[in-house]
Amino acid sequence: MKRPSPWRKLGEAEAAVNRAVAASRVGKYFKLEARKSTFTKELRAGAATFLTMAYIISVNAAILTDSGGPCTVSDCSPVTVGNSTAFPGPECRVGSNPGYEACLGRTKSDLIVATAVAAMAGSFAMGALANLPLGLAPGMGANAYFAYNMVGFHGSGSIPYGTALAGVMVEGIVFFVLSAVGLRSRLARMIPRNIRLATAVGIGLFLAFTGLQAHQGVGLVGPSPSTLVTLAACSDTDPVTGACAAGTTMRSPTFWLGAVGFLVTATCLSRDVKGGMIYGIVFVTVVSWIRGTSVTVFPRTAAGDAAFAYFKKGVDFHVITTTAGKLSFGGLRHGNALLAVFTLLYVDVLATTGTMYSMAEYGGFFAAGTDGGFEGEYRAFLVDAGSTVLSAALGSTTVTTYVESTAGIREGGRTGVTAITVAACFLASLFFGPILTSVPPWAVGPSLVLVGAMMMRVAKDIEWADMKEAIPAFVTMALMPLTFSIANGIIAGLGVYVALHFFDWVRLAYNKVLDERRNQVAASSSASEATMAAAATTEAAVAHEV
Repeated sequence: MKRPSPWRKLGEAEAAVNRAVAASRVGKYFKLEARKSTFTKELRAGAATFLTMAYIISVNAAILTDSGGPCTVSDCSPVTVGNSTAFPGPECRVGSNPGYEACLGRTKSDLIVATAVAAMAGSFAMGALANLPLGLAPGMGANAYFAYNMVGFHGSGSIPYGTALAGVMVEGIVFFVLSAVGLRSRLARMIPRNIRLATAVGIGLFLAFTGLQAHQGVGLVGPSPSTLVTLAACSDTDPVTGACAAGTTMRSPTFWLGAVGFLVTATCLSRDVKGGMIYGIVFVTVVSWIRGTSVTVFPRTAAGDAAFAYFKKGVDFHVITTTAGKLSFGGLRHGNALLAVFTLLYVDVLATTGTMYSMAEYGGFFAAGTDGGFEGEYRAFLVDAGSTVLSAALGSTTVTTYVESTAGIREGGRTGVTAITVAACFLASLFFGPILTSVPPWAVGPSLVLVGAMMMRVAKDIEWADMKEAIPAFVTMALMPLTFSIANGIIAGLGVYVALHFFDWVRLAYNKVLDERRNQVAASSSASEATMAAAATTEAAVAHEV
């Protein structure tokens, strides 16, 4: 008699586990049978979702670290000039001051933990409370606005880090209230559709432009004294202007390594490889870990030696020491801070609500009798708003539903078990801080460019044939990268939209008033005619009696 194969035994064991879980209270709570799913299928779906969105751990930390976080001039090391020691000014935040760089290293470690914890908590709550297979994490777009527009590169912006975090928390609280009273989806529908689409495209261009620069990405573009920006990827720069030194354009080893990583990731995405977004990052990062090369992230310097010593720990649980609880609500009284809060809320309403609706539609969660909503909608809105409040308390930015959740849904994930699996994976990542903090910017840059490329797909839905719609949309998307400000693009786009439609609105209102007056006159005339007819009838009746 032929013995059963190990694969058959494994399949039988899996089926037994699935039956047992489906019949349990857990299976009934998550509606495994009702949604035609199984426990092991949900686990695989959660792993697929995590693989596609795991890049956010290092990418989000890298972007937010560019803001300088809580690091200030006081963290800079003293400078020795001759026989005397001097304390540097704000310029120490731009160079490679050892003290400031050490502070940035601590900040990045904190933000990696903050990102993972926010993603873990948000994903777990989404699964446990809303029973939806959606992964949550700090969102792309809002983090770039926070780092480069609100706080500015290394604190060069108009809003301090603590005040910006307070703005994120206030925005999250407002978002929670709007979700609780049911106004969230209504607000999203008030924004003109073409402006909503253009905002997504503009943020994509903004992220791509960020990923092409030196400090945040591969360094393909750089400053030019004559054309503002130009082709860079230089191996040496002018210390004054920051432009490429003569004869060094396109000779940066790290750029070419990043370009290979870009092709690896792009190939995986084009072939629909699960977790494709992370493979290019992993390849470039591993090559950059090799010491003694021109692309190493651990150069033979004091800072490089310290970074390598921490990296060799491999597994280490890092406790947040600098970014958590750094909220400063006092600065929110100023106009620029209030504008930033409004912009964060606007982006959150558009991005999070739109993504969640598209994921629900893709997963088939819309049902008859739900008044146009989807299963678990109310709790899902409350979860991602509450996750933003937690994220701000930890030092990170707005939490949103990730479009990468489609990977898990495509694998068959239909319940909250998928999201809880994603949360478990983020929990495991908390123990690999030394590895995650050693991801270089030229490994992250390609992913920013490709995220921007994926956000371009909605541009085809803009009504380009109607100039009243096309021009505001173009202004919105063009000004975001060109002014390096998401807020400027949104404000300009809405302003142009109002200006181009103002005459139509006035004419419509005027015609409406005219129609109402005509109706009143007609009603008055009808009433007068009826009164005269009644009087004539009465007079005729009296005459008849006489």
